[in-house]
Amino acid sequence: MKNMAIARRYAKALLLIAKEDGQTETYRGELQSVTEMFQQQKALEQAVNNPLYDIDDRRRVLDTVVAKLNLSATLKSFLMLLFDKRRFGFLGTINEHYQKMADELKGVARASLVAATELPAETIEKIRITLSKKTGKDIILEVEQDPGLIGGIVTRIGDLVLDGSIRTQLLNMRETLKRGESV
Repeated sequence: MKNMAIARRYAKALLLIAKEDGQTETYRGELQSVTEMFQQQKALEQAVNNPLYDIDDRRRVLDTVVAKLNLSATLKSFLMLLFDKRRFGFLGTINEHYQKMADELKGVARASLVAATELPAETIEKIRITLSKKTGKDIILEVEQDPGLIGGIVTRIGDLVLDGSIRTQLLNMRETLKRGESV
């Protein structure tokens, strides 16, 4: 939990700088690509984060990588600050928080839609528009399939879960019957 708060603080600090600079989207893209690079290049991530390696060597590795990437001066400084404060290991979580905060700033919300079967594009768009009207935000909808739902859909926006799946309805009915209540 403490790590989440630390990551959120760094993300918020970067977002405040981005708002001042008018570079929210630039930093968003740069932070995302750097995060993905370190997630995909495990050896590089180890070379920078592993405390068994000499700290000066690790800093040189990061410095070299950051210099080769075409990043803004602010993001380069931010990455070096993370390293110097021994917070570089939080990069992925910081990125997640930054992406969410930048979305909020733009009035965008990300939602997931899980359906038992493949839904037609028109249906997905109707659901997206309805969610957009309900939240007052532009919704980016990630759609998945899960035959285990049997039927219906499950939608998540942040902490809000709208579960209209047949699986959940059957589970609720089973619990009701176990308690001896009439359905």
